[in-house]
Amino acid sequence: MSARWGMVIDLDRCTGCQACVVACQAENNIPINTEDIFHQRRAIEWIRVERYWEGEYPNVKARYIPIPCMHCAQAPCESVCPVYATYQTNQGINMQIYNRCIGTRYCAVNCPWHVRFFNYWEPKWPESLKHQLNPHVSVRSRGVMEKCTFCVQRIVRTEQQAQVDGREVQDGEFTTACAQACPTDAIVFGDLDDPESRVGQMAADTDRGYQLLSGLGTDPAVLYLKKIDPDAPEENGHY
Repeated sequence: MSARWGMVIDLDRCTGCQACVVACQAENNIPINTEDIFHQRRAIEWIRVERYWEGEYPNVKARYIPIPCMHCAQAPCESVCPVYATYQTNQGINMQIYNRCIGTRYCAVNCPWHVRFFNYWEPKWPESLKHQLNPHVSVRSRGVMEKCTFCVQRIVRTEQQAQVDGREVQDGEFTTACAQACPTDAIVFGDLDDPESRVGQMAADTDRGYQLLSGLGTDPAVLYLKKIDPDAPEENGHY
């Protein structure tokens, strides 16, 4: 039985430390974002942490929300690619074929969450970081789109080992880099179709659970749990 990989992010646990961002950069050979690149608004972050401020000084509260690729079941990015460089696997992952991409950027324009990035420059790393690149992940050349893949290299490696051992992949046997690095365990990854899995149980929380821009009907595989705030205006105490 094929898994449907997904992620649940508990906003009540997120502290906005951005350890997930750093871990993703290292795991997936994402080019270094220098200050100059940020000023040009051409930084590449497969997962970003958005920060919002609520209230007036001195009663100000910071709100954080990590945003990776949503891996939609009805992905708006896929239908506009003229060369079928972006597609959906049978496990619900929106993948990118780098050597097929011609850089039209239609997919980035059609993504409501702005989680697709165009690689404007040939990636470079200082000599001291040459040996830190992940050999299981390709280094993308300039001129292609790239995005979060749910660390598909980890999924494939674990599935291959499970096949060799003649067994099924166990819940929690592996996870994405962002989830592994999260110090508060705010990010949980696993099989959404397995009701016994941890991520499946968290996704079943109808009281706190929601999807970003759910009204678009894309059915994202990334779900969020509302932050618990006794001072929130809502009656149930959720923000």
